[in-house]
Order: sequence, then C-alpha cells, then structure tokens
Amino acid sequence: MQKTKLLLYGANGYTAKLIARYAKEYNLSPVLAGRNEAIISALSKELNYEYRIFALDDSTVIEKQLQDVQLVIHAAGPFANTAKQMVEACIATGTHYIDINGDIPVFEQIKTYHAAAQQAGVMLMPGAGFDVIPTDCCALHLKEQMPDATHLQLAFIPSRSQTSHGTATTMATRIGEKAVIRENGQFVKKPLGYKGMWLNVNSQQRFVMSLQWGDISTAYHTTGIPNVEVFTGMKPTVYRILKFQFLFNWLLRTQFMRNYIQRKIDKGPSGPTDEQRANASTIIWGKVTNAGGKGLTHQFSCADGYSVTAWGILTIAQKILAGNFKAGYQTPAGCYGKHLIHEIPGTKNS
Repeated sequence: MQKTKLLLYGANGYTAKLIARYAKEYNLSPVLAGRNEAIISALSKELNYEYRIFALDDSTVIEKQLQDVQLVIHAAGPFANTAKQMVEACIATGTHYIDINGDIPVFEQIKTYHAAAQQAGVMLMPGAGFDVIPTDCCALHLKEQMPDATHLQLAFIPSRSQTSHGTATTMATRIGEKAVIRENGQFVKKPLGYKGMWLNVNSQQRFVMSLQWGDISTAYHTTGIPNVEVFTGMKPTVYRILKFQFLFNWLLRTQFMRNYIQRKIDKGPSGPTDEQRANASTIIWGKVTNAGGKGLTHQFSCADGYSVTAWGILTIAQKILAGNFKAGYQTPAGCYGKHLIHEIPGTKNS
C-alpha cells in the first residue's frame, strides 16, 4: 500500500485543532485521529478532512491505521503516556513521527529508538513545536559562533501569553517535582527555580528563573555543549514564593492535590483566543561561555508558543512529505539548521 497520508493524532486537543486549522495554508490535508469521536468528527466536518477513531492501547490496531500514513503528527499528551506506543508503531510501519512534546524523559526515551528508526528509514522528531524549535535554533546559532563553548544558557520570556488545557495538565503532573539541568553532560536534579537572574533584553531589565525544559535534553544533542540551563520569564515576587515550594512538595505530589488542580484546569477556557495569540509574543535569549570565560549572547523574538507550535510543526511536516528528512532521532535545528525559526511567521531579529 502506498504511503501518502498525513495523520494528526490527538485532534481533539487545543493545539491540534490549531494545527488542523492552519494545515490548509500549508497545502496539507491531515487525517484527523484520536479517541474522542464527537469532537473529532465535528472538526472533520468543519474542515472537510477525513477522520479515524482509534486508541493507543493495542499495537495491532495502531499499525493497521498507519499502513497508508507517511507521517504522524502526534499531539496527544501527556506524552509520557502516549509517545512510546505511537513511536513503536511508526517504526514497525515505516512511518515518520513528529510531536509537540516538551518532557525531558520523553525526549530521552524516544532517543533510544534512534538505531531502529534508522534501520526503518524513518525520522523521529519530538519537540517539533515551541518546545523546542526557537531555543534549539538559538542554541545552534551560538554553538556555531563559539565552537568551544562549554556552558549554554537559554531563556524564553512570553508576553501576554495564555495556557491551554493540555499544557496546564502536563504542568500539573510535574507539580512538586524537582527541576533538571545538564551538568558535565549528565542530568542533575535541582530545586524548582533554584536560580534567578536579571537579563537586559530589548533595553529592558527582565527577570527569569530556571526551570525544567526540553532543551536540557535536545540542546545537548544538537550542540554537544555539556552544561545547559533553561530559564523563563517570571515576576520576582512569584519567584520568591516558589523558592519555598520544597516545603510543600510532599503535599503537591499527592493525588488529592493533583486532582484538585486538574478540576480547576478543566473549568477554565480550552486555550487563548485568536486575538490573544495575535497580541502575544516571546523573546528568545541565549548565552554561551567557553572555558576561558569568554561569553557570547544572541536574542530574537517570535510569535506566541501555540502559534509557533502550529506553524512550526506544519513547516516540518511539509519538508518531510517532500522527502527532506534524516532517518533516526533528530532535533529541529540539528536537522534543518539554525534558520528554521525564521521560516515561521512572526520571527524577528532583535
């Protein structure tokens, strides 16, 4: 059977709906797929796309659904619960795989399938969205400017951004857990927000705090720089509160508390409106340092995270379907270069 179709799995979620909506602008017609037939069939009717309903608990079923699929865009989180099944089915059927994941353990898990994917002639690219296209491109740019860099710091500072149900749910599963950095090539656990600092960006002082982000895995893969930290914009008052989170981690990790937080999330809007996204933006900042203490910085701005994810993953999908890919585990900038982010609308050099 000839493989010609693009399948978007998890099409009931907020980000996946954005991807589906924008696909036509990229001359793509994805098959919408997932478990929620009511939502997916309605979206299928609205956008005039084919749809399929199947779960990820039976490998035989998944593989059958992928027989005519050239590429899967996997958008069904939390990815810690869904990525493994889809990746294995993609390798078994010779189907390319990209996703919008941002979890370090998931990146590391998918990386273990590198040899199998190479043998199958397919590409595996998790993090083909805001996690981690902009920061990955920033990291590679800095690495090329300073090949002997030993330390890398990355930061993203959102402006007027809102959070979707899916993102909030994934964040809720991490509440009470420690953060992670890369130190001498190894993962090292640190308290959440263990470091805060002021950055001068666009002639303004902006406060950022350290957090667990996908680049702790992917930037190391892309650049080979052994020490990596990632930061995000944060109000100093909130940062000071988070510094004491360790006192309550035992409570935050309880199922009772996580269920309570999830109920709060479910009561909120599914995600930002088109107007909110259009008015939002993100500053990307990076710095490398070598063993001699010499430093170099780079910064630019891009659209809000959800728009970057939708446009970014569709840009990559276009490339793969046109035959532009590398077999095995890949990162966005590692595969497509540091200018990938500039192919996405809304990116501006500072």
